[in-house]
Amino acid sequence: MNDFIRKINQYCEAHTSPQPPLLHQLERETHLKTLAPQMLSGHLQGQLLTMLSKFLCPKAILEIGTFTGYASICLAQGLAKGGVLHTIEANPELEYFIRKYIGLARLEDKIHLHIGDAREVIPSLEGPFDMVFIDAGKQDYSLYYDLVIGKVRSGGLIIADNVLWSGKVVTDERESDPDTRSIHRFNEKVQEDKRVENVLLPVRDGLLFARKI
Repeated sequence: MNDFIRKINQYCEAHTSPQPPLLHQLERETHLKTLAPQMLSGHLQGQLLTMLSKFLCPKAILEIGTFTGYASICLAQGLAKGGVLHTIEANPELEYFIRKYIGLARLEDKIHLHIGDAREVIPSLEGPFDMVFIDAGKQDYSLYYDLVIGKVRSGGLIIADNVLWSGKVVTDERESDPDTRSIHRFNEKVQEDKRVENVLLPVRDGLLFARKI
């Protein structure tokens, strides 16, 4: 990230509602105790997810890729009364961390954590979902999309993170690097899908929004 973009991001964060203390604590502990803290959604993206959830007031959300639970907590803020968020994390070593912060946020009755392979968990979930947030293994994005599109209600929203992959999707790595190639093909897949209307925004590392028609 060059200095100009860093300053733009800092300015955007400075003019965004403050990060709640619990999420600030979660972010700090993620940086202290995990090997890839950059995977965390963070303040700006987290606030965007919170706002979108509050706009939609969803009854059911599916999150693919929990990491330490930052986005889970953000998305759960807009759940309708009695609503639930199902979140799937492949790494069992993160379970204690995730449950700790779900408990501190007092969201045990709203967030259902599934530890396991999303390719196996998703078919076991009934839906319909009002929102889906995809932020897991990049080479499986297209598969996750295929697994969830039939479980999303008409008017529901699918959000995919990291769809710019540090800008590599517009470089020669688009075909040579497996992750970049998979993300580019996913972006193309959604662009060509007549079942959705979509927009890709350069927020953080790229967010793709697809609304099911």
